[in-house]
Amino acid sequence: MEHPNLNYIDELSGDNLEFKTKLIGILKNELPKEVKDYSEQMGNANFYQASQLVHKLKHKISILGLEKSYYIAEEYEVNLKNNSTNLDADFKNILKIMQEFVNCL
Repeated sequence: MEHPNLNYIDELSGDNLEFKTKLIGILKNELPKEVKDYSEQMGNANFYQASQLVHKLKHKISILGLEKSYYIAEEYEVNLKNNSTNLDADFKNILKIMQEFVNCL
């Protein structure tokens, strides 16, 4: 499994530490909320709403340099729109890895 990284954030922020800190702060603030909302929608079998949250989470997956995970999320989003939970376990694992990484920042 691939590992999250800050390469994109480093590239985007360059030498601007204040901007980098702000981006990381946004990740630390938004990621737990979006994961919670996703989990609630899945718990209620609201697959279309869950797919919308997967769409939002794909951006954070990309920001954290998880290229393969991005493609899994992309396919999972389509699955949810078709009322299929295929790839659910994979996506939950991606979320877990992301949360652990962000919590250590």
